[in-house]
Amino acid sequence: MLRRRRGESGPGWRGARLEVRVPPHPGSATPAELLRRLEFKVLRRLDGFLFGDYTGVFYGPSLDLAEVREYQPGDEVRRIDWSVTARTGQLHVRQYREEREITAWLIVDLSASMNFGTRRVLKREEALEFAVTAAAIITRHGDKVGAIAVSEAGMGITPAGTGRRQVLSIVQGLQKASAGPLGKTPGADPLEQALNHLNRTLKRRALVLVVSDFLPWQDAPAWAKPLGRLAYRHEVIAVRILDPAEQELPRVGELRLRDPEGGQEVWVNTSDPRVRSAYAALVRQRDENIRRTLQSARVDLLELSTAREIVEPLLKFTLRRKGVRR
Repeated sequence: MLRRRRGESGPGWRGARLEVRVPPHPGSATPAELLRRLEFKVLRRLDGFLFGDYTGVFYGPSLDLAEVREYQPGDEVRRIDWSVTARTGQLHVRQYREEREITAWLIVDLSASMNFGTRRVLKREEALEFAVTAAAIITRHGDKVGAIAVSEAGMGITPAGTGRRQVLSIVQGLQKASAGPLGKTPGADPLEQALNHLNRTLKRRALVLVVSDFLPWQDAPAWAKPLGRLAYRHEVIAVRILDPAEQELPRVGELRLRDPEGGQEVWVNTSDPRVRSAYAALVRQRDENIRRTLQSARVDLLELSTAREIVEPLLKFTLRRKGVRR
């Protein structure tokens, strides 16, 4: 949450500094406790709406067709993909999802910019809640799920597996990364590294959920190209974590703001209409650029806010992917 502190440079609230008071860290709960809490708060509510049918939550139509492979003796002729056959000169058949399991991967951004929040939880706590919920949903299908936590310390990888024990392993790995040091991200963008890792290692069509605030934004973010390459071969969903204070500048007078990743500091008069207008324009442009980048990569977008529980936006996302309108 936010609080103001009297500054040293002037009387009253002039020179106030906007701070984030960090609530108890989710790492304080054991993996089993966190999973039980989310099963009660989220999965039980989803059951009430979906009646246990989670197929449309993350599994889009493109995952029905799992892959195209070369024809083997005994394959049904009706499954021959003639367009691929004509292009390659060799017989290929379509293999569908029900014939084999899907492997899903969670890329969870736990970098310094995620350690911010002014409402219900911090952004990294929201990311953790979603990741654990997604892992539990995916394992309900009997499918495998793995996770990559990206932070200032680099990548922490939990190999793909299935079952409740696997979900607990993912929770433990994410909690460990979330409790790591904060500061400027060294070297290459960690999100870019994780995407490149999956581009190199995934051989079969998979489901990839990228959980991040996608900040700091640049005109040509390092993660854009590897994300596009990944989405060309796999089903990719971007889960963007937002906080209301990042969308609209709080009107609280003069503030000293600090970039959590770069460390730069700047004084801002949040009561100045020109400052507020300029900030709003920058936010609109940034959000439009992020959405355009994801859309051009053909990546679905699910937006979650620290001000709200994840159930409602997750249900709306599910209905949208199923093509149902309420």
